[in-house]
Amino acid sequence: MSKTWKRTLLAITAAVSCACAGVAAAQDIKPRLIRFGYGLNEDSVQGRAARHLAEELEKLSGGKMKMKTFGSASLGSDEQMQSALVGGVQEMMVGSTAPLATMVKEFGVFDLPFLFNTDQEADAVLDGPLGERLLKKLEAKGLVGLVYWENGFRNLTNSKHPVVKAEDLEGIKLRVMQNQVALGVFNALGANAVPMPFSELFTALETRTVDGQENPVTTIQSSKFYEVQPYLTMTRHVYTPWVLLASKKWWDTLSPDEQKLIRQAAVASRDFERKDSRADSQKAMDTLKSHGMKINVVSDEEIARMRQKVQPVVDKYTQELGPELVKELQDEIQKARG
Repeated sequence: MSKTWKRTLLAITAAVSCACAGVAAAQDIKPRLIRFGYGLNEDSVQGRAARHLAEELEKLSGGKMKMKTFGSASLGSDEQMQSALVGGVQEMMVGSTAPLATMVKEFGVFDLPFLFNTDQEADAVLDGPLGERLLKKLEAKGLVGLVYWENGFRNLTNSKHPVVKAEDLEGIKLRVMQNQVALGVFNALGANAVPMPFSELFTALETRTVDGQENPVTTIQSSKFYEVQPYLTMTRHVYTPWVLLASKKWWDTLSPDEQKLIRQAAVASRDFERKDSRADSQKAMDTLKSHGMKINVVSDEEIARMRQKVQPVVDKYTQELGPELVKELQDEIQKARG
């Protein structure tokens, strides 16, 4: 074998070895896996937004960050997932503000009734200084608050009769979110308010453990409550957001670049989810009607009566939450209206 051929063969061997080493090294760099939990089913607004978040993050990171989504409370209730995030055994989730209010009481301000008139007013407050400050408060509790998704204006359903006036709520066992404001509001309206995790709700309605519940129409439709609830009453009594959360223990292991990518994907998912939620609301109403739900709208005069009935509850929790916080919220709403 000539010296030239030997040198050529050695060069080829070296090149192949380097290439193989490069492939092996690339294979050793596994994408960062993120478990993301949510309460509703995969076909819900929440499910679609979760998939959008996962796709956006994978795209922005060039495949270096991959998210696996778990719907239908398969990782637990909001409360259980929240605890898992604090403990660092789950990375991310989206959930309601009600369980957050047990950690940071100021989140209870969004449970005060009849605050917002429109989605746009809510957006302005949540994405503004007040909403951001509340998210920052979560870090001391082991959570990173990223953005607010829309849960939406809540309305009543029940299995007994239409609710035309406040008195129609008397004697109805009504599932409410697990917070004191919701309990106080519906007890003041005459219902027998029962706090319960959302994950247990359908079965409780089906077995008549409770007679009714209150949620946005998109949740009522995607959760198929029309199968066990013949009456829907449009009250729009409170606007509730969902909060996109990350585990602080896990977050602190990420590089600044990784944190930035997650925040970018979170903002994109927020914009997608709100648009999808609002488009889906009318579709949900049509679906609920097609399944035979009897729908009525409470008059403005009766809403004013309801507001008057719950004012002592609002006054009580204004003192507990902080009059300054409630005034700031009301000022932000007026600013959005102006």
